[in-house]
Amino acid sequence: MKRSTAKEMMDSPDNPHELLENDLRNLRTINRYLGNYRSVLRGVARLVDEYKLRHFSLLDVGAGSGDIPATIARWARRNSLSAELIALDPEPVTVRAAVNQTRDFPEISVVRGDGLALPFGSGSFDFVLSSQMLHHFSEEAVVAMLKSWSKVARRAIIVSDLVRHPVAYHGIRLLTRAFTRNIMTRTDGPLSVQRAFTLKEWHELFERAGIGSFRLFPTFPFRQITLISMAD
Repeated sequence: MKRSTAKEMMDSPDNPHELLENDLRNLRTINRYLGNYRSVLRGVARLVDEYKLRHFSLLDVGAGSGDIPATIARWARRNSLSAELIALDPEPVTVRAAVNQTRDFPEISVVRGDGLALPFGSGSFDFVLSSQMLHHFSEEAVVAMLKSWSKVARRAIIVSDLVRHPVAYHGIRLLTRAFTRNIMTRTDGPLSVQRAFTLKEWHELFERAGIGSFRLFPTFPFRQITLISMAD
């Protein structure tokens, strides 16, 4: 299954607001039931435990409607941890949705900004998180972003993303057609899998970035989470 370079509907700047807002709701459902929340929390929990932190800061690049930072904030509260979380996204409609989703979490700040040019100084955060974002970009852009983020992350970068596979493609195609009529979700769901990298390709990208040692964990269904420790 060759990687697609077609542009996802979400990446277009002129989407109708209602269409995008409904797609974001669908993505929150997909994140919840297809394991992305669990995968991200396992990665964050592993790092917090390894570094023996009671307080941590995290930047979520391409945070969408803020459901991942909200999930992390709930987990931190349950575990008596102090968290400082930034949800970063370039799309104004998405930023507004993130503000609404995170109203009950003063530990989360929502910032409109570009993941290709982070508006933060060196070593600003313990962790930088990319969840379901990097598959939107070319290999060259992925490597460039990882190198850029390594300047902002003090301890580690967390990458949670899809793995390209025919079963994943046909599965999400059937699923999105069963539960929504939203054309963006129906189009971008399967296309996201086509735009994703295989496990081998993910491994090669992290090696090319050369920013530190990394641990890549395959997760169910057809996802991976990688923890990249910052080189000394």
